[in-house]
Amino acid sequence: MIEIDGAYGEGGGALLRISAALSTLTLKPVRITNIRANRPKPGLMAQHLNALKLVAMMSNASYSGLDIWSEEVLLRPESIRGGNFKVDVGTAGSVTLILQAAMIPAAFADSRVELILKGGTDVRWSPSVDYLENVTLPTLRSMGYRAEIDLIQRGHFPRGGGILKAIIDPIKKLKPLNLLDLEIDKIKGISHAVKLPEHVAVRQAESAEKILAEEGFDADIKVQHSDDGFGPGSSIVLWMDGKTRIGGSAIGEPGKRAEIVGRKAAEELLYHISRGAAFDKYMGDQMIPYMALAGNSRIKTAELTQHTLTNIYVVEKFTGKDFRVDGDLGDVAEISVN
Repeated sequence: MIEIDGAYGEGGGALLRISAALSTLTLKPVRITNIRANRPKPGLMAQHLNALKLVAMMSNASYSGLDIWSEEVLLRPESIRGGNFKVDVGTAGSVTLILQAAMIPAAFADSRVELILKGGTDVRWSPSVDYLENVTLPTLRSMGYRAEIDLIQRGHFPRGGGILKAIIDPIKKLKPLNLLDLEIDKIKGISHAVKLPEHVAVRQAESAEKILAEEGFDADIKVQHSDDGFGPGSSIVLWMDGKTRIGGSAIGEPGKRAEIVGRKAAEELLYHISRGAAFDKYMGDQMIPYMALAGNSRIKTAELTQHTLTNIYVVEKFTGKDFRVDGDLGDVAEISVN
């Protein structure tokens, strides 16, 4: 039985998702206590609950504590299986974060995994579907990961209702990942607006392009507009489209001018560019489980975050691998594992 202190490090949902995903992958039972203990509302919220239920279904697991606001859960996985799975968060909870939990074991299932996830596709505190498709997945594919996603409908806070389809084909082994320095390439992006005037998406894009141009970068940002959706919302995602992928993004909010949203995304991307690392601070923590599974991997991240250190804590517990981190919190850091 692997024991995980849910209050360790940043003590949030990432610790839950990675623990459940690796429990499923390794078929090691896990008990997670003190779930989100330091949050204003401790315990499982809808997004976390659905992520845990999904991996439990994928592994024919027995479990206890999978209830809203539960502060302790126990999972006993039996085997990883492919098949078709559907999850409806019922809120604007992030479907990309739920997918992150499923992606780790799904790659090693006995057959193809097909997922239909309903909830938030473009919400705060989580990677948007465009970031997942254009930053995360290209990097994983370079390691041999096999997955495709299809955005059926966008979902924004507070109504959700977005629909994302994912197909993940099984593999035998991941290739090691060794990427340190950023390679400057073409900047691309997507600026979208749903059930809002089209000029919202246009202004987001133009604002981002202006900020990037002032620093000497051209950008190809596609504008997407639709009146189909569960509720109104907008976002913009930018990325460096080359061998190394880093991103910058921002979510529209009521009362926030589109120009400010575009500026925020551009400034975040420029910050990551200025650090000269192959991975932005979000990808730095996302890659930790895959590095351990592949072995002999080394990356440089634009900023060492508490999320990254928390993920290392969990991954070492399940895999027995030892990570080396050269760098301090908030600084550029090299992370390696044998």
